Amino acid sequence: MKELFHKYKEVISYLVFGVATTVVNIVVFFICKDLFGIDYKISNTIGWFLSVLFAFFTNKYFVFASQHVDLRAFFKEMLLFYWYRILSFVIDMALMVLMIEWLHISDFWAKMVTQVVVIVLNYFFSKFLIFKNKAS
Repeated sequence: MKELFHKYKEVISYLVFGVATTVVNIVVFFICKDLFGIDYKISNTIGWFLSVLFAFFTNKYFVFASQHVDLRAFFKEMLLFYWYRILSFVIDMALMVLMIEWLHISDFWAKMVTQVVVIVLNYFFSKFLIFKNKAS
């Protein structure tokens, strides 16, 4: 069992922190939308922003164990991280609008579907395009 964990440690860590990031996103979304009465598009943006902030640090240090050698390298990773998260946010928002306004799917189910798509996309972006030069 220990060998299996070590073999898939990165994927397991990504899933654990991905779930935590998704919970941050979803909780903030519904608090903003339902508690404060903020439009779902703005609520989605606020949830995205806070969850990306959480995700950068958890992905960098706990999932991909990326070691920046200087401040410039740190900010390069951060900029790449945000760039690809903006890309996944655009996909997230487009899917939300498509499902809610065109397909008339409830905001709950639209949010759940988009989060699955975003989690998969973000893993590939992080693993192969952002934190690819991790220290061993």
